[in-house]
Amino acid sequence: MPYLIDGYNLLRAVQGIEEFSALTDIQMCRAVSDYLSSVRDHGHVVFDGVGPPDKAAFGGIPCLEVYFSGEACEADDIIEDKIVDNTAPKSLVVVSSDRRIRRAAAKRKAIDVPADLFWQTLLARLEKQANRPAPEPTEKRHGLTEREADLWFDIFDLDQ
Repeated sequence: MPYLIDGYNLLRAVQGIEEFSALTDIQMCRAVSDYLSSVRDHGHVVFDGVGPPDKAAFGGIPCLEVYFSGEACEADDIIEDKIVDNTAPKSLVVVSSDRRIRRAAAKRKAIDVPADLFWQTLLARLEKQANRPAPEPTEKRHGLTEREADLWFDIFDLDQ
């Protein structure tokens, strides 16, 4: 399910939480990217305005495309257009606490998630993933291949 996120709406909701009060837009986007990667999905974040002069930091974020609405229109307009243009709106997740956006999502039967609830879900998922132990290497159960063993014998100058 692709995600469509109202950038500043989510950022302001997150910054309202004391421990995240200093979170920047790029840090939020990276956290969203980590979440989308963990759920194996992709998304779009739309921010109001023209954004920072140097947008390079927003360009290489995996699983996430970041847009700025520009001076001529609002992010809400772009988000509404994306909801209307979506060919599979029932599989679209729209993240915003803005009533206008939530109404537009409901009208197209998209899944609408309030910003604060989405952030809680994101944090829970990332925490669960961080606490997951790393998978065992296959060598632990199956041993080294003959070629790998020969290489170690050569490195330590051992006779076979």
